[in-house]
Amino acid sequence: MHEQAAAALANVCWESAMNKDHVRECGGVAALVGLLAPSSSPAVHEQAAAALGNLCWQSVKNNDCVRECGGVAALVGLLAPSNSPAVHEQAVAALGNLCWDDSRNRDSVRECGGVAALIGLLAPSHTPVVHEQAAAALANVCWESAMNKDHVRECGGVAALVGLLAPSNSPAVHEQAAAALGNLCWQSVKNNDCVQGCGGVAALVALLAPGGSAAVQEQAALALCNSCCDNAMNRDSVRECGGIAALVALLAPGGSAAMHEHAAGALYNLCHNTRNQDSVRDCGGVPALVALLAPARPAVVHMRAAKALTLIAHDSARCREAVRACGGAAALECVLACASSAAAHEWAAAALRFLGQPRGRDLGRWLQQAVGGLGRPD
Repeated sequence: MHEQAAAALANVCWESAMNKDHVRECGGVAALVGLLAPSSSPAVHEQAAAALGNLCWQSVKNNDCVRECGGVAALVGLLAPSNSPAVHEQAVAALGNLCWDDSRNRDSVRECGGVAALIGLLAPSHTPVVHEQAAAALANVCWESAMNKDHVRECGGVAALVGLLAPSNSPAVHEQAAAALGNLCWQSVKNNDCVQGCGGVAALVALLAPGGSAAVQEQAALALCNSCCDNAMNRDSVRECGGIAALVALLAPGGSAAMHEHAAGALYNLCHNTRNQDSVRDCGGVPALVALLAPARPAVVHMRAAKALTLIAHDSARCREAVRACGGAAALECVLACASSAAAHEWAAAALRFLGQPRGRDLGRWLQQAVGGLGRPD
């Protein structure tokens, strides 16, 4: 009876904010947490965890209620190796939802030993679905938490996540592992170094190969972007692994706005040294970045492309000439003239200063080209 009731509540709460609130108001959260006790059967554990996962998805009040009822510790308890893959899948999914945009639950997962338990589920003996869910949960656990990022590294989580990037794993696993590494690398020098030391830079570059999943490529580009921020060794490693050419290829028309944003952001971080600036130019990155300045592109893409072009134009006369030769000055002026963001305007102006280009030159011709083809939305 408990199993069927929990399963029914999971369905009742699926994508219904009103029903989620009603379950909580009727005492359902506490009742479901109670079903996670060791005395319940694996089938009951599975369905109760599934119901809690649905209740917690984008519900701050339910997230708080689960934590206050002892649900975080109870869900972490279900991650024990002796439990079944089905129980692991539902408990991990619930923990991932609990940690989405909730700093107190992130801390609670760490304090209950949940970080080490989630990393344990990344071992090869577990199923691909468990790998995917555990990596996604770790991505949420690490979001904007320096303490959790350090704890994941100290528990061996970086190496385990890099291991999931192996070609034998599925695109879904690759996507979530790359997303977790991206969050771990954001503003963390030690994690950036650890990713490099574990072979993660080369593994992330490999995910950018043509013909791969676009979702995987987006997350890999973002992880590379974060790993190269203020990290000279990683910048060199990306270049040596062929990552610059791979990132430039992601700027091609037809890619998503997120793909263009992350790839251009990675190129910006890479271009803090002159060898990489030259490599971007030699790989055709300058005209590809200029194309991202077309009026139809989102403001965040304008900003990322303008930032990259600013660094490319900063040190090398050859690079500056390459920007001018493909209409970059007029494209940057177009960004200043259009309703883009203040940040995009700031970086476009900075790039123009380095180019030393008089305002207004060739702007009309470039706009005509952009509207005629370059500026078509993806």
